[in-house]
Amino acid sequence: MNFPSARRVTRQVKVGAVCLGNDAPIVVQAMTNTDTADAHATAAQVESLARAGAELVRITVNGHEAAAQVANIRELLDRRGIDVPLVGDFHFNGHRLLATYPECARVLAKYRINPGNVGKGARRDEQFCQMIEIACRHDKPVRIGVNWGSLDPDLLARMMDANAALPAPLASDAVMREALVVSALENAQRAIDVGLPADHIVLSAKVSQVQDLIAVYRNLAARCDFPLHLGLTEAGMGSKGIVASTAALAVLLQEGIGDTLRISLTPEPGGERAKEVQVAQQILQTMGLRAFTPQVVACPGCGRTTSTFFQALAQQIEAYLREQTPVWRTHYPGVERMQVAVMGCVVNGPGESRLANIGISLPGAGEHPSAPVFIDGEKILTLKGSGIAQDFIRLLEAYVHTRYGPCDPQPNRLAQLLATPPFNSTGLIVTSTQVDNTGRGHDE
Repeated sequence: MNFPSARRVTRQVKVGAVCLGNDAPIVVQAMTNTDTADAHATAAQVESLARAGAELVRITVNGHEAAAQVANIRELLDRRGIDVPLVGDFHFNGHRLLATYPECARVLAKYRINPGNVGKGARRDEQFCQMIEIACRHDKPVRIGVNWGSLDPDLLARMMDANAALPAPLASDAVMREALVVSALENAQRAIDVGLPADHIVLSAKVSQVQDLIAVYRNLAARCDFPLHLGLTEAGMGSKGIVASTAALAVLLQEGIGDTLRISLTPEPGGERAKEVQVAQQILQTMGLRAFTPQVVACPGCGRTTSTFFQALAQQIEAYLREQTPVWRTHYPGVERMQVAVMGCVVNGPGESRLANIGISLPGAGEHPSAPVFIDGEKILTLKGSGIAQDFIRLLEAYVHTRYGPCDPQPNRLAQLLATPPFNSTGLIVTSTQVDNTGRGHDE
C-alpha cells in the first residue's frame, strides 16, 4: 500500500490556539458568505461552520461597516462558547480599515492579504507595508495569498518581457505560474524586511485549474519553508467543484505538501455553507491523514438490491454519526476512527461487515429476510422484522459506549443490551458468541 509521503518540513505558525505547519495536523478552513456588516448573521454562520468542523473561519472585511462589526462578531461568538479563530480577508482598502478600526485589527487572529489587490504602482508596496506594520504591532500572523485572477500586473508584465527576450522563451502559462510563485516569495521577504517574523507567514498561490495548481505548489514548496494554504480557487458547483478540488489537493497532500486547506465550493442558492467543511474533512480522512467522524462503508447497489432500505439506512446512519460525533468525541476518545458498514446483499455484505468495527448485511433481492450483524469481525446476532434500523442504531450506541468508553467493572452496555428484549426474543437469532467487556465477540 502506498502511504502519503512525510510532511514537508516547515516553520510553524500559530493562529490563535491553532498551529499551522510542520508536525501540526492539517487544518480545515472555511469562509463565510454573509455580509460582515450584519454581525448576527455572520456570527451565526461562523458558529455553524465551526460546529461542522472548521478550525479557522475567514470573514470578508471589505468596508467601514464590516470592519466596525468584527469586534462585535467576536464578542457574539465568545458568548456562545465558539472560540474558532477569525481570519480577516482584505482587498484594496485593508490598510485603511486596519488603521481606522484598531479593535478589528486586535480581535482578528490572522490577516489575509492579496498583494495584487493592495494598490497600484508605488502605492502597492507602501500600502502592503502599512498592513504588515499593523500585523507586527498586534503580533498577528499573515497569509500572503496570491491569485492568478488578481496577479500583480507590473510583475507579470516584467516577467513576460524578460521571457520574450530569451533565446527559447517559455510558454505564457509557464511564465504566469512562475509569476505566482515569485509574487508570493517576494512579498514574504518584503514582510520580513518590514519586521514580521518569518514564523508569522503563511503562503498561498491559488489558481482554478488542477494541473496548474499542482505545478505551482510543487514549485512553491521546493523554494520556501513557510506553511502552505491549499485550495483550488473558484472550484465550481456541486460534483465539479468537489472532484476538481479533490483531484488537485489529493496529489499535493500525497506528496506531503499542504498545511491547511479550504474547499472553495460555489453553494447552491440557499445551500448549506458547511458542505465545504465536510468535503475538506472527507479528503483528509479518506487519505488517512486525519480522522473527524466515524465512516460508513456502503455498497453502491445493483440488481440484487432492488429495495432502497439499505440506502435509506446508510444515509440515516451517516447523518446520525455526524450529529453524534461532537458529543461522542468528548466522552469516547478514538470514536472518530470507527468504521461502520451498511451493506445491501450477501455478495460483499458479510465480508465488509466483518472488516468494519460494526456492520450489518441487509438482505438483497431473493435473499432470506434477515440481517446478520458483525462486531469486530464476529457475527453476533441476526436482526429480523420491521425494527431493523432502530435495533441496529441501539446496538451501535451500545458498542460505542462499550468499546470507547471508560473501563467499567460492571457488565458492559452491549452485553446488557443483548440480554434484553427484543434482542433475546424469538424474532432474533443470537449466535453462541459471547461479548466480553472489551466489546469484541469471542466464540465459546
